[in-house]
Amino acid sequence: MNRIEPGSNEREHVRLSAWQLIKPYWVSEEKHVAWALLVTIIVINLTIVYLNVWLNDWNGRFYDALQNKNVHDFPHLLLSFSALAFCSIVLGVYGRYLRQMLQFRWRQWLTNRYLEQWFGDRAFYRIERDQLFDNPDQRISDDLQSFTDSTLSLSLDLLSTLVTLISFVTILWTLAGALTITVFGKPLVVPGYLVWAAAIYALAGSLLIQRVGRPLVGLNYRQQKVEADFRFGLIRVRENAEQIAFYKGGAAETEHARQTFQSIRDNWWLIMKFTKRLTFSTSFYAQVAVVFPFVVATPHYFAGAFTFGMLMKITGAFGTASDSFSWFINSYGALIEWRATINRLRDFQSVMSAAHRHSMQRGGITLNQTKALALSTHGVTLARPTGALLSHVPDGSVEPGSRWLITGPSGSGKSTLMRALAGLWPFGGGTVDIPADAKMMFVPQTSYLPIGTLRAALCYPSAEGAFSDNEARDVLRLCHLDAYVDRLGENAHWARCLSPGEQQRLAAARVLLHKPDFLFLDESTSALDPANEQHIYTTIVERLPNAAIVSVAHREAVARFHDRRLEIGVESEMVKA
Repeated sequence: MNRIEPGSNEREHVRLSAWQLIKPYWVSEEKHVAWALLVTIIVINLTIVYLNVWLNDWNGRFYDALQNKNVHDFPHLLLSFSALAFCSIVLGVYGRYLRQMLQFRWRQWLTNRYLEQWFGDRAFYRIERDQLFDNPDQRISDDLQSFTDSTLSLSLDLLSTLVTLISFVTILWTLAGALTITVFGKPLVVPGYLVWAAAIYALAGSLLIQRVGRPLVGLNYRQQKVEADFRFGLIRVRENAEQIAFYKGGAAETEHARQTFQSIRDNWWLIMKFTKRLTFSTSFYAQVAVVFPFVVATPHYFAGAFTFGMLMKITGAFGTASDSFSWFINSYGALIEWRATINRLRDFQSVMSAAHRHSMQRGGITLNQTKALALSTHGVTLARPTGALLSHVPDGSVEPGSRWLITGPSGSGKSTLMRALAGLWPFGGGTVDIPADAKMMFVPQTSYLPIGTLRAALCYPSAEGAFSDNEARDVLRLCHLDAYVDRLGENAHWARCLSPGEQQRLAAARVLLHKPDFLFLDESTSALDPANEQHIYTTIVERLPNAAIVSVAHREAVARFHDRRLEIGVESEMVKA
């Protein structure tokens, strides 16, 4: 018997690394296009770095021309700058364009993969049933977009920064020369002293920023969760507006929304607190960085070691090298968001993997595909997720054309048995043998109606064009839905447009379209008046004479359409009607 202890969430999953989330796309069927785009973007970025090196050299010559009032070289320098600026603009535009293209292709591939995992093997149902994870929709819609965008931006910027750093450190080391200082009365020569100054300055700033901003990682992770919880609560109110209005529950919902929003407020104040500290630190670092290169470079300039143009070239190279050393500081906010996104996605990925592994484990209620014509149960017991026994199901067979009525007190496990036969309820024990080629259809009390055309809602879960309009109109008339016969192409939120009784009649029309071999009806006519209920059952029995029908119902009027009865409870029995 499967057992989940109260409060557990089945998270025996392995913690994934960031690389395990990144790698799959780059070795997938799209790898050739992906790598071609990435290499092109890298080449563009490296070209931009080369142009920046050229610009730094141009700065030196330009300011020397100004200082020396060199009219002859000035126009040529302006033309050179214009060409340089034009190339930088074109490369920048197309670099961004190709990065966006690659980012979206990656996001599209990941979205398809996550959707397959989420919907595959009904993992989405297990996650909700066992409350394994919050807001999976947000992980797929928002976090995948953020993940691909941030990963590309950060990695490409880091690569450009490293190349820029190497280029400008070389320039700075060559131009700045050595610094001689006296230590304990002895001269000490520091080669490339400006490089060391930039590195030490950036390292000190990075340590400070890391210490100040570290709490923001967890706070950003939690902010996404509380925001999603608040939004989900508001969506629930919108979906259940009529029921809430009937109960005059506006005040209760307002209070609940305020309490949920209080979590957003509390977490946001903490984010504000640490963001304020981080902003102080980064702003102080940035302002000092403006004057710091002049502080360390001007002594040589005042000593006449180089010209004003050379000073501007050196300070420009120092500023670029310092910015490159400071990549961690400049990207800290983006890194915080990226790490929080990684944490959410790998938790979600692990939960989906755990749900799939759980579905393939032996034990619990086992469903076997057989060559037999009948559906049969062997030693089936139903249990709650806590492991407590719910009911026994006697051994028996549901043969083609048979009519079964499942009865029992409320809470005895009638609907749970339906879930078990559908493979949705693993808690319990025993075996269910199911004909391999049989078409099975389960119709709950409230059927799902997708937003879209009435034709799509009627054909669900088949494709909208799976049945002809004549077939669709025929079953609508058979189920007393004549008013909707000419509205097959109309788009609407049909769960809101149709009354509960009309929704149940539409579900019955679905049954007549799909013609299942085994039909399971769980209080599927509870919203109908006796006349319509009798008409629906009569129509289904007449139109599907060879289908096995298993019904859960409390009304005795339904019993006359069944020739066998199954009493559900701890001491269950199977009897002839």
